[in-house]
Amino acid sequence: MRANLNKPHLWKEDIARSVDLYNEWFLNFAPNTYREERVKATKHVQDMLHRTKHLRNLTPNELRSDPSILFALRMATAPPIARDRLVGLAGISKSLVNNMELEHRLPPQMKATALDANLQKITEMIIRLVDIDIFPWLGKDRNPTKQEVYRAATIVADRLCGANADPIVRNAQEKRQLEKIKKWLEDRDYSDMSGKTTLDKMKPGMFAFRLNVPGLKEDHKSVNIPVDAAVMPLKPKGGKFPLMIEAKSAGDFTNVNKRRKEEAAKVGQLRRKHGKRVRYILFLCGYFDSGYLGYEASEGIDWVWEHRIDDLVAFGL
Repeated sequence: MRANLNKPHLWKEDIARSVDLYNEWFLNFAPNTYREERVKATKHVQDMLHRTKHLRNLTPNELRSDPSILFALRMATAPPIARDRLVGLAGISKSLVNNMELEHRLPPQMKATALDANLQKITEMIIRLVDIDIFPWLGKDRNPTKQEVYRAATIVADRLCGANADPIVRNAQEKRQLEKIKKWLEDRDYSDMSGKTTLDKMKPGMFAFRLNVPGLKEDHKSVNIPVDAAVMPLKPKGGKFPLMIEAKSAGDFTNVNKRRKEEAAKVGQLRRKHGKRVRYILFLCGYFDSGYLGYEASEGIDWVWEHRIDDLVAFGL
């Protein structure tokens, strides 16, 4: 059964309502979310400063023991430098930087000699570019005051959160969307089995968030596809296969149209593995225009608007 992809006469009104809902949430909750993340970031930077003796003892050993501090160190330079800029300036491995910042680890396959050389280059480049206006005690034979440390930590934390502003808001919105789906399902006697089940073990009345579902690439190589929510209807029809839901939110129209092919690619990988059993829909809140909707509809991808979440009933839930 279809909910929205075949009803273009409703799209204009739904787009307007979805934009209003997103804007209301953003104005009421996004500033608080950002401030909370800034507090966490300040504490993280303070810990980094303490461990490195306020950047006077920044060594490869510190990067080795806590790779995640690299992000804060990049924001401690003048000017703050992007990952790729650090890779180019220091002549280091991009894989190393991505592992340190995104996975909070050192590359497991990198040889020890190469790792040591790369970490040394990172520390030398950070020390060379460090922003002495933020860290005025550097180059002087004195300890920083508590006020100087706090001020430096808040400035770097602001830079961290500024660089991460969109992901912070997007993650908070996605969390809220999944909580709304969870409440809707539990109100109808579904059980949350997140982290406790796999695709082949799902039974009627179960749902799970962040479920890895096997798929196939175009070259037929296996790939694990993370699905925001998988729900096995209380009374499955047409074979036991869950409905897969992708939570999507957007604060502007431009980015969604740049990324609209992602869902089609994901569905293609799922269908190559599981065939016509695949049921995959979007859960939308925010700026999704008729161009985006038309593209998804042409790929056979339906959706449910957050402001009309009861449309999930159309998919047997």
